[in-house]
Amino acid sequence: MASEMTGPQTSWLADGRLHLNHGPIDLICQAWGPWSACQAAYRNAIDRFDSLLEELVAELPALRAEKAALHGPIARKMAAAVAPFRPDFITPMAAVAGSVAEAVLEVMVLPGITRAYVNNGGDIALCLTQGESLTSAIGTTPHRFTLHAGDGVRGIATSGRGGRSFSFGIADSVTVLARSASMADAAATMIANAVNLPGHAAITRAPARSLQADSDLGDRLVTVAVGPLTDAEVDLALDRGLAAATAYRACGLIHSAALLLNSAQRLLGPLPLKEPAHA
Repeated sequence: MASEMTGPQTSWLADGRLHLNHGPIDLICQAWGPWSACQAAYRNAIDRFDSLLEELVAELPALRAEKAALHGPIARKMAAAVAPFRPDFITPMAAVAGSVAEAVLEVMVLPGITRAYVNNGGDIALCLTQGESLTSAIGTTPHRFTLHAGDGVRGIATSGRGGRSFSFGIADSVTVLARSASMADAAATMIANAVNLPGHAAITRAPARSLQADSDLGDRLVTVAVGPLTDAEVDLALDRGLAAATAYRACGLIHSAALLLNSAQRLLGPLPLKEPAHA
């Protein structure tokens, strides 16, 4: 996350959704309800987004530390989301995308809004009032699932190697559903880290700092590339991630999860997938 960029950019997609961009933050926002309520929701989102990046940059050194005093509302939300996963290593940056999405969604939820979401590069905060539902994808796969208001899920996040952040693990993707986007973001990071084969010769790793000088991961080794793995090795790595996800679900931290590696997957919790339609 850097500060040397132009200011916040606002645009409207062809289908009417609001697009907000500022440096590394890229949001798609949508609300349903009366026209006047939706317009007010979008105005609030634009106003909240205007100073959001500067708010985070002001506390960036502390956000990259395992434990430090934090003051802004988004920074505190990030810290609260990662705290339940300690004493394992995790910094508030593990929850940054979900927390940003939550912060913008919070100002969009106005009287009359029946459902809304803010999608921050795949990490999604959502609002569903009684009787409402929303269909989403599993990471970049063609699989879909539908959430209903009564499910209690208000956040979706995906992590894994090759994404926007570094990973200690080798998962292609881990998608987590949780009670908030910030919690889903932190949990997806930790579960993706657990999908792993430490010391395996086919996995190339490098210190995070050598790839990004200011990484919050410091000199810890992150995955750079994964070579051929046997089916048994894929199963072992996925089962390790599933064990972590199961423990988090038992503690009430997550609702469900989908772990993907090569052509294999593990599903945890009520996550009915819809197969993609074929022509």
